[in-house]
Amino acid sequence: MPEWGSDADAEPDLDVATEAQAPGPDLPVETGDIVIDAALRDLDAVDVADLDGHVEAAEALQRTLQGRLANLGE
Repeated sequence: MPEWGSDADAEPDLDVATEAQAPGPDLPVETGDIVIDAALRDLDAVDVADLDGHVEAAEALQRTLQGRLANLGE
């Protein structure tokens, strides 16, 4: 008679774990840092067809991230 857990040698389904942890395409990414989250929302809010807007929002996000990283050592 097989015991419960006899699949212990089976490989884990990594896709299931990844899906449970990653936000879906319709869910905003949240870091817990209100300034970074705001910059991410600004980038997400740019119209898909607005290439210049994407560049500006991405550069603003990069500056925000660099500023936060620079403050970690203080």
